[in-house]
Order: sequence, then C-alpha cells, then structure tokens
Amino acid sequence: MADNEQLIADITDAQQQLQHLFAYDRSDPLFASQLTMPQLKILLLLFRLGDTSGRELAGLLGVSLATLSGMVDRLVAHDLVTRAEDPNDRRVRRIMLSAGGRELISRIITAGAEKQARLLRKLTDEELRTVRDAMVALVRVATEESVETAGSGQV
Repeated sequence: MADNEQLIADITDAQQQLQHLFAYDRSDPLFASQLTMPQLKILLLLFRLGDTSGRELAGLLGVSLATLSGMVDRLVAHDLVTRAEDPNDRRVRRIMLSAGGRELISRIITAGAEKQARLLRKLTDEELRTVRDAMVALVRVATEESVETAGSGQV
C-alpha cells in the first residue's frame, strides 16, 4: 500500500475510533432524548428552516402528509414542536419548534463542540497546531469540492 493510502487508512481508523468513543457517551443529550431518526430529522429541519408547512416538510423528508402528521403528533405530545394556522392561508398548518424543541436541538448541537473542546484542552500546543492545520486543510478541500460539485450540477 502506498504511503499516502496508508496514512489515509490510519486517519480513517482513528476517526472511527473517536466516533465510537463519542457514541458511547450516555451524557450526550441526543441519547437522552429518545428521539427516532425521523423525529430528529424533523427537528433539525425546523431548526434550520424555521416554521414550515406540513407539505414542504413532507417533501423534504420524502414521506406522505399522513406519515408526517403522525410523526408531528408525537413531537407535539412531547412539547418539541407546535402547529399554527398560516396567517396568509387558513387551510395551511405551519409547523415550528417549540421553546423546548429549540432548547433540545441547541443542546444536541453544542454537546459535540463542548466535548471536542474538552479533549482539545488536553493536547499540547504543538499537537493543537497540528490538528488546527489539518482541519484548515480539510475545510479547504471540502470547500473546493463543494464548489466543484455545485458548478457541475451534481448533488
């Protein structure tokens, strides 16, 4: 195996080990939430998009309105989302995060960053510079790839 390929394999292996260690941290609010994957997707979409119509949300998730309605009912019952009449069209119901839903998603998002910062504080200055340089390089190539993909019309 070429040196370059071995380095990539080593990095990928270390990254998987780190992900497994993070996954077993039961203090993570994601694990405490008892959310299903579809419910989490709804909350994350609403966090990103703000209030959204049921039809739009169903389209983004690739599910029927009936399926979405059941999922949203469960989230409403847990006080994570609310439904409201669209002020411009009373036939349309808007779905939005409740205060509890916003707070939960904020905790889930910040938990990973806090955990990472806690680990980074244990590294030496030299190790931190190495990690910083590697992350800057990854962001650079990911940005370049994203621009190339957007320009080619690929998803």
